[in-house]
Amino acid sequence: MTTHKTLKRRVRARMDKTGERYTAARRNVLSEPAPEPATREPHAASAPPPVSDDAVRKGTGRGWDEWFAILDTAGAVAWKHPDIARWVAAEYGISGWWAQGVTVGFERARGLRAQHERPSGFSLSVTKTINVPVERLHGAFANARERKAWMERAVRVSSGTPPRTINFPWGDGSRVAVRFEARGSAKSQVALQQEPLPHSAAVEELRTWWRARLSALKDRLESQ
Repeated sequence: MTTHKTLKRRVRARMDKTGERYTAARRNVLSEPAPEPATREPHAASAPPPVSDDAVRKGTGRGWDEWFAILDTAGAVAWKHPDIARWVAAEYGISGWWAQGVTVGFERARGLRAQHERPSGFSLSVTKTINVPVERLHGAFANARERKAWMERAVRVSSGTPPRTINFPWGDGSRVAVRFEARGSAKSQVALQQEPLPHSAAVEELRTWWRARLSALKDRLESQ
């Protein structure tokens, strides 16, 4: 079944390119040698899948070994990330969220994507729960003087929606997106994401830095 669908995909691509009718395009595709993976070569697994085998089976009806076999047979190791995700969603009727997860898991298993890597680069995420109202936590980011006191770095907020979000450029080409969520009348959580970063070493370096700064923020706010 997968081989037939892959053939149809190649036939449609030739029709778009040459303007041939389906029968002629199919005949010409069958006379061509199968395309070799040219854009990406598989290597040893670079990171574990983003979710467990039980989770992906519950969400998609298939485990990781089944998905890897399907995508290997289809030649997906040579495809770009968006092409894999679109194909998985269209051919197997799963949601876009799960199609992205399957794609990331496959890319990691075939050494095409490292942990924390996205199509645009690497990404980090850090969260912290602090015992203050969400408005107070948001204010510690929104107020320039207070922000510099705990962050120990001058940044300029570019956008945001009080008291839910704040965004700012980092000065190295990456951007920081911050979300705030109330966890009660006197407790809230900050979730911070920064991307794109150039490599995994930058992810770990900045993750350590952000954890230290958010701990300093927690101490500052909870002691007031």
